[in-house]
Amino acid sequence: MITRRNFFKTLLAGSAGVLSLPLLGFYEGSKFHFAQVSYAGGDWDPRPRDYKRLMSALELRTSVVASYDRKVVSLSDPDLFNYPMLYLAGDEAFTPFADEDRRRLRKFLKLGGTLLVDDATGSESSPFDAQIREELSLTIPETPLQRLSRESVVFKSFYLLYSAGGRKIISPYLEGVTFSGEDRTAVIYCRNDLGGAWAEDEFGKWEFECVPGGESQRELAFRLGINIILYALTGNYKKDQIHVPFIKRRQLL
Repeated sequence: MITRRNFFKTLLAGSAGVLSLPLLGFYEGSKFHFAQVSYAGGDWDPRPRDYKRLMSALELRTSVVASYDRKVVSLSDPDLFNYPMLYLAGDEAFTPFADEDRRRLRKFLKLGGTLLVDDATGSESSPFDAQIREELSLTIPETPLQRLSRESVVFKSFYLLYSAGGRKIISPYLEGVTFSGEDRTAVIYCRNDLGGAWAEDEFGKWEFECVPGGESQRELAFRLGINIILYALTGNYKKDQIHVPFIKRRQLL
């Protein structure tokens, strides 16, 4: 199995920079796949078309080769470990995960995988929020969700960001589960409905307005999505301050 850690070692052994190479996904050799977690008893797919425009932006703005074929996996799926990043979204309560599924999710995270959790409710307090917090506390009890610092590499893996975008700004910051021994954030939690900002209808029009910031807020949601994907693929590569001037120049693109 190709792991992010192995990919990163290979990358560092080469002579080119990270963004001059096509970053590897786990299927079809060099393609990144948007892998979404399905689950029972709730709406696991509140924004069915959100990944399409995000994958297009990923290819246009970076050298990552993206697949437009979304992969839907359950936590019990044998293919779970074939992806560097999983996306888990929802807008209502769901059936608690089975113990074995929690063990498999924990293994995925401990082996180097990244989980992006997206609360699509646009609400200050939601049943989904309460339940996903409970599930994460049962899956990784020793490492609770905490607010991510602005110094987190998640905010500078491609674009230099200072807050979290989305369809509706419920929280200007991200939360995450960071493994201190590795200095790696394995779970990234956004409460702003990122998928709602990315989603387009069947005619290619934006499906939802972004409030209160409009299109600039939507752009921040795309930049954050790209940052999270790059972080899932390259880890703390951009922690070195030498990259900051290049990232600042990219803000103008």
